[in-house]
Order: sequence, then structure tokens, then C-alpha cells
Amino acid sequence: MTKLTLGFSPCPNDTFIFDALIHHKIDTEGLDFEVFYDDVETLNQKAMRGELDITKLSYHAFAYVADKYVLLDSGSALGFGVGPMLICKDDPGKLISNLKSQISNLKIGIPGKYTTANFLLGLAFPNATNKVELVFSDIEDAVLEGRVDVGLIIHENRFTYQDKGLKKIIDLGDYWEKQTGCAIPLGGIVANRNLPSEIQHKINRVLRRSVEFAFENPKSGLEFIRSHAQEMSEEVMYKHIELYVNKYSVDLGEEGKRAIKLLFDTARKKEIIPEFSDNIFITDLN
Repeated sequence: MTKLTLGFSPCPNDTFIFDALIHHKIDTEGLDFEVFYDDVETLNQKAMRGELDITKLSYHAFAYVADKYVLLDSGSALGFGVGPMLICKDDPGKLISNLKSQISNLKIGIPGKYTTANFLLGLAFPNATNKVELVFSDIEDAVLEGRVDVGLIIHENRFTYQDKGLKKIIDLGDYWEKQTGCAIPLGGIVANRNLPSEIQHKINRVLRRSVEFAFENPKSGLEFIRSHAQEMSEEVMYKHIELYVNKYSVDLGEEGKRAIKLLFDTARKKEIIPEFSDNIFITDLN
């Protein structure tokens, strides 16, 4: 049995994907896992330090650790209509009409420097510089309490902000889709390049098996998903899963890889991320 460290978030899309793998509901080919549950920015920071064998991270963060990690074919969160949103407490009408000129004056709560959400914010609004880093689940309250003027929300907060009386200013996923016609790459699963190639490819196979099992048995991991889901109802949990787990989670395919390459090419041209080798996909290492 080979023991590997594995990090992913407690969000329903991740627990849904990894349930079969960590609970050995599938053949893990002799792999066992020590699991760390962290919010996405903590996982991004751990990846910067190369701490984990396998980890979920933001695509934005991956640009900074492509020398340490290789991207697996399965487990990614890409999609249409799944992007981060800018929200506010009061009438967003005035903000929407003058957002480009006003945004430099607004204090913005973001879910982390290296999140793809922050990357998209920088892409759409380069002059949005007054940012406060918060845990993603605290952003709605920070807006409600006036600690920030607007919030950049991700994950299940897409389903809860309206219930709290908050209002959408702009969906940055829509912005990306209109600019590119591609799905927005949010997060991926990577394996440490220090692992033997045989182990990397084994992880790749096992992860796909886990995602396929989850699709075939969607309620199998219900108790596990619920135990990490921060008081979410079952309906919201599965809405979250439906939004972020799709065909790209089973296999990126050429379409998913094209969207990822476009994301990185766009960011490099705008000097939002550093230059790095394009040899980022595990299938390129065969």
C-alpha cells in the first residue's frame, strides 16, 4: 500500500468527487490517502510550498506551481454559468453603469490572491486594486456588515447571497464566456512532479474511476458530503455539485485543455501570471 497526502476543499463538488477514492469504494490500485480538508486559498498556499502529493488548487495558482505539479485529466471544475460574482448590499444599478470608473474606489472582499476568481477580477477590471483577502464563506457577512463595499463570491455562495438580501453586480464567468466562448477553468487536481511517473498515472486512473463512480452512484457519498457541507440543505448541496461537476470533471478532453491554455495565454499576455512551461498536462508526459 502506497500512502499519499491529498488535499481538497470541504465543498460538495470536491467531497462528491473524492468520496469513492478515499473510502475505497473503487479499486485504488494499492494507493491509500491521508486527507487534508482546507479552503481553496489554503490549498493554493500549500501547493506553493509543494507540501502535498495530490491537491485541488485554483487554475490561477497553478500558473505559479507548474514546475512542482502536473495537471490530472480528471477532477477539474470547468463550466459555463459557474463563474465568480461581484455582489453588493445596496442597489447595484449605479455601480453597474459606472463600474469601470468606480471600481478603483471600492473595497473588495476576495476569496484569496491566487484564486481564479481574483484572476478574473483582474482581467475584467485591472484597476480593482483595493482588495481584502477573506475566507470565501465570510465574504457575504463582510458585505452585509459594511466591512467591504462589494464581495467576490464563489462556491455555494452563488445560491445563498440573494437569501441574505445581497444583489449581483456582475457575473465574471459570463464576462469570460462572452470574451472567449470557452468554459471557465476554476480549479483542477494536480499531482506532485516528484512522484514516480508510474504513481502519477496511477493517481490519474484512480481519480477518473472515483468521478465515474460518483456519477453512477450520486447518493453513495451523501453522508460524507453532508458532514462537510456547512449547514447546507441537500438541495443546495446537489445544486452545487451539478454546477461544478460535469464532463470536464471526468476528463478534460481537448475542449477543456483548450480553455485552460487560453486562460493562461490571456493571463501571460496581460502579465497577470509568470511565464512557465506549457508541458502541464499529465497526458503530455507519456
